[in-house]
Amino acid sequence: SSSNGALLTEAICRSQLCNETHLSKALLLVLQASRIVAQLLVAGATTVLRAASQAWHQALQNAHKSGVAQEAVNKAVKSAGGMSAQEARMILSVDPSSSWLDVTKRYKHMFEANKKFGSFYLQSKVYRAWEALDQEYTQEGRKSPEDETAAQRLLQQDAAEAQQEEQQQGKQ
Repeated sequence: SSSNGALLTEAICRSQLCNETHLSKALLLVLQASRIVAQLLVAGATTVLRAASQAWHQALQNAHKSGVAQEAVNKAVKSAGGMSAQEARMILSVDPSSSWLDVTKRYKHMFEANKKFGSFYLQSKVYRAWEALDQEYTQEGRKSPEDETAAQRLLQQDAAEAQQEEQQQGKQ
């Protein structure tokens, strides 16, 4: 009976070793299969991305040939940074008949007020308004040499004051 038990124990141990060997082989096969699947996924994704990139490039070339691209660029530029002269006048509170010097004075006052007490957003709006009116006045030839010179002096004075302020803050 004890020899039967020993034989039984030995048979169980052999079957466990055999099972462990099969388990190791099965685990190895699963790991190899997952590696192959991962490689296939990467190769497939690379192929799809390359094809999408080539299709995008071809679409841009076709759009450029047909003139659609230039229209889109013009529209994007206009909508992104373009402010109408009417909106600019409203922001700076100036009339259409205001001189360039008046526009610049108003710009400087509002820019400085928003620099000290306002927000960067409002300061940016004031700058964009001044920029839009600068473009309009230049295109329409409404800047007299005297106004232009006085406006430049006013803005240079502002820059010099800002430099002095920075130097004083640096000393503190």
